[in-house]
Amino acid sequence: MNKDNISTEQCIKDAAQKIFLKKGFDGTTTRDIAEESGINRALVNYYFRSKENLFATIFAENAELYLAGNINILNKPIGIREKIIEIINLDFQRHIDHPDLTIFINNELHRNFKRLLAISPTRMQEFLMLFSSQVKEAIERKEIRSVDPNHLLAIISASIKFHFASKPILMHCYNMQEKDFINFVSAQKDLVIDMINTYLLTPEQTI
Repeated sequence: MNKDNISTEQCIKDAAQKIFLKKGFDGTTTRDIAEESGINRALVNYYFRSKENLFATIFAENAELYLAGNINILNKPIGIREKIIEIINLDFQRHIDHPDLTIFINNELHRNFKRLLAISPTRMQEFLMLFSSQVKEAIERKEIRSVDPNHLLAIISASIKFHFASKPILMHCYNMQEKDFINFVSAQKDLVIDMINTYLLTPEQTI
């Protein structure tokens, strides 16, 4: 594929992601994507065949970016506490860099969760299995308290995603500008890390 083809394909994907984030899968048409990208509908269909294929491509790339970062952290030769702190830091930064992604994923999960879950199941399972096995191993070594890995991951995820999913109401209630919100969630991130590290990951015998 030559440079012009790569440029056209990326232009279509960039436009599609913007429209999907704004309107969701069901509200987006190939005409919307063509108009946003400045590329005719025939070329959009030529590269991706259908809106479904284009959506799957974009979501899979975002999921891979998210999961690959977490898997890389779990494969590092460091302790589980350090890994969890790195995962929290990475996830917060991802949400700051892509603030619309959380709302988009939540909306699509409500609309058709099976469509999303079918796009990159292998990498998701790889991450979940790695996380679960490493938490259980740390528990067996008495490095951390006994905690269900699924509960731990749910607490981490909820503690991060809530703030970004609730961004408009938080900014309104606390009279925040964008800079204030970033400072707020950064401070909140430190509190989440402290909560996880000093309570959930404290060995039971030291409590």
